[in-house]
Amino acid sequence: MEGFITQLNSLIPGFIANMCGGLVIFARMLGFVRFAPVLNRKEIPGLVKLGLSFLLTLIFLPLVNPQGQPAHGDLLLALLLNAAAGMIIGYMAQLILAAIEAGGDMINMQMGLSSAMVLDPTTSSQVSILGRFFGVLGIVIFLQIGGAYWLFQAIDKSFEIFPIYASTIPLNKLVNMDYLISLSSNVLYMGLQIASPVLLATLGQDIILGVISKTAPQVNVFQLSFLFKPVFGAAILMWILPMLINVISDYFNTFSHII
Repeated sequence: MEGFITQLNSLIPGFIANMCGGLVIFARMLGFVRFAPVLNRKEIPGLVKLGLSFLLTLIFLPLVNPQGQPAHGDLLLALLLNAAAGMIIGYMAQLILAAIEAGGDMINMQMGLSSAMVLDPTTSSQVSILGRFFGVLGIVIFLQIGGAYWLFQAIDKSFEIFPIYASTIPLNKLVNMDYLISLSSNVLYMGLQIASPVLLATLGQDIILGVISKTAPQVNVFQLSFLFKPVFGAAILMWILPMLINVISDYFNTFSHII
């Protein structure tokens, strides 16, 4: 077998180097696809993810153009480090969408729909209906404004920052800490910004019902709140939805440079 590979390497210059480089790039693509938004959803079959990772490997292999090849003991380390680097990039991109889902969860709780939960196959956990809705809405907006291009641009830039055969991951260059801190803090800030119209409207409704309960104690305000909150919240949400789309688009454009 070694003789065959040696002959093949003499006929096709750089065959072994390209094979080793392709494996390492494939490991980075697998880690990236596992955590990147849109691509990480469990609705997408595993074979499709593997095929996409292989296709991305074929695209990036000529761009990376691996010349050397690691020693036999370093190939496993290179595979692990590249898979970790791909996971880091995908996770940072996923944080952009986390704020949109947080806003949907806040609206869902304020509208009194906390008991209505659905199973999210991506995380295998129970999520709120509006959190799921805003998550899908965020994905659609993300793709519509060119989010897929940002993802591929980030993975392309990662090869410049972290070469495939490097022995350590340069976290200070691969991960912009100011960017990561802003993303993490904006999960709450952006979530409140999205949910604030519904929160304020339902707060005003609670104040009105509180006044009614004091002036007319015989009225069952507690039961009325369960009736009015979902309907009133849905009406406000339908009214502000076009404005929310612009707010979400501006938020995505702010964090378009993942690396």
